[in-house]
Amino acid sequence: MSILSTAIDQNSDIFRSNQQHYEALLTTLRERMAIATNSGRPELIERHHQRGKILVRDRIDMLVDANSPFLELSPLAAWGQYNNELPAAGIVTGVGMVSGTPCVIIANDATVKGGSFYEETVKKHIRAQEIASENRLPCLYLVDCGGANLPQQDKVFPDRDHFGNTFHRQCNMSASGLPQLSAVFGGSTAGGAYIPALSDQVVMVEGNARIHLGGPSIVKVAINEEVDGETLGGATMHTRVSGVSDHLAKTEAEALAMLRDIVAELNMDRDLTAGQNRVEAPKFDPAELTGIISHDRRLPYDVREVIARLVDASRFQEFKPEWGETIVTGWARVHGRAVGILGNNGALFSESSLKAAHFIELCNQRNIPLLFLHNITGFMVGTDAERAGIAKNSAKMVYAMSTARVPKLSVIIGGSYGAGNYGMCGRGFRPNFLFAWPTAEVATMSADIAANVMLELRGSNVKKVPATNDELAAIEKAVRHQYEKQSDPYFATSRLWDDGLIEPAQTRDILGLCLSLLSTVPAVGPQTPVYRM
Repeated sequence: MSILSTAIDQNSDIFRSNQQHYEALLTTLRERMAIATNSGRPELIERHHQRGKILVRDRIDMLVDANSPFLELSPLAAWGQYNNELPAAGIVTGVGMVSGTPCVIIANDATVKGGSFYEETVKKHIRAQEIASENRLPCLYLVDCGGANLPQQDKVFPDRDHFGNTFHRQCNMSASGLPQLSAVFGGSTAGGAYIPALSDQVVMVEGNARIHLGGPSIVKVAINEEVDGETLGGATMHTRVSGVSDHLAKTEAEALAMLRDIVAELNMDRDLTAGQNRVEAPKFDPAELTGIISHDRRLPYDVREVIARLVDASRFQEFKPEWGETIVTGWARVHGRAVGILGNNGALFSESSLKAAHFIELCNQRNIPLLFLHNITGFMVGTDAERAGIAKNSAKMVYAMSTARVPKLSVIIGGSYGAGNYGMCGRGFRPNFLFAWPTAEVATMSADIAANVMLELRGSNVKKVPATNDELAAIEKAVRHQYEKQSDPYFATSRLWDDGLIEPAQTRDILGLCLSLLSTVPAVGPQTPVYRM
């Protein structure tokens, strides 16, 4: 396997300019991440502590194995929405090791709107369950939940992928042999009561934890009964009287220790090192990535320079290097795990589409996971491209990617536009994990092209009087504003179009964690023969 070389001059003006630009982006990312992971307002945090309760991320730190990583998912969910009063969408999700077993952890943050569910909270909860199901992982619920946010009932209650779907998934994961375990730390009301009620085993914390389908105020209205919350659904009652709870803990620390003990006896040992080759650091420093990515999208860069700083020993066995050159394909290892990589070096032509389809089928046959590195304007358009069969050939790439049975990872490092997003396994094609860099842009097309298209459409509309210069200027301004706003990576991650914004230098380690998880999941179905497109 060849070792990639580099043409990057770290002393060049362009490298330093790129690096300076990217450092500003990283400063913004770190500042926003700090805000999003700091829970609710200070007075709510203080009240939380006064009740003898631990902050949600501190609970997770106590739950996961010491010195083991916790891969938090979508920490910037709901960023920029609700006046930024819903940090992390009021819920923390991720993957961590608990008593030597990888688990998905779903934890409500009661300092944020009482842990109630908004639209993004539901999406984040469901996405975590989806990852648990796909990777055959137990689900641990750290419950401190006020149920659905009532003013948002139309966005969280009635539809197929709303709050009820979380319970549907919980039941079916349990039925498929994936343990569903809950530790209840505070309120667990209405719909929130079903999270522990549907769990296989439940721990409740004495004094603070409560489970009731209807709280005291609802009971008063419904049946005119006066009752306090502890009598109605406290931990002691549910553990000693109703049997809803299986274990009573005096403190949160004790509850977390009980949960660790339960996981230790699940008989679900997973050796995440099995089949792993010796791990070798890249020949080139991943910290250099910020100087490689052009601050001006019109200036290209070679995706091989990115690959050289992600893969073990910078070794890369390239497939068809002299044909279909606008896509780079080949095999490498990341943290000792085999992976097939597809990276963009320009628009996808017929040749590059066919090359990608062929490569995907080879990886599918050999049971090698796929990694897509997005920086794509889309598939080529125009008379020559259409005569060369771009519609059919791009569809072949999309078909091969869609039907591949191997795990798929996507990292959006630059633009990911139009059908190019589809061919490179965008969110709609359900990659196992999808992360984005602060330079990511996801849209049907760039703001420049969208503005020009809308101006062209207005000019050709025969039913209207000819457009004035002022009208055309207004159209251009409105379209540019919309596309620039909606292409922003924070707009995307806020709405969970990805599993989180990450720093370029973190990418290799995050991919290594994901590949380790995926390596222990049984292959799905028989592999297909390679059809040379």
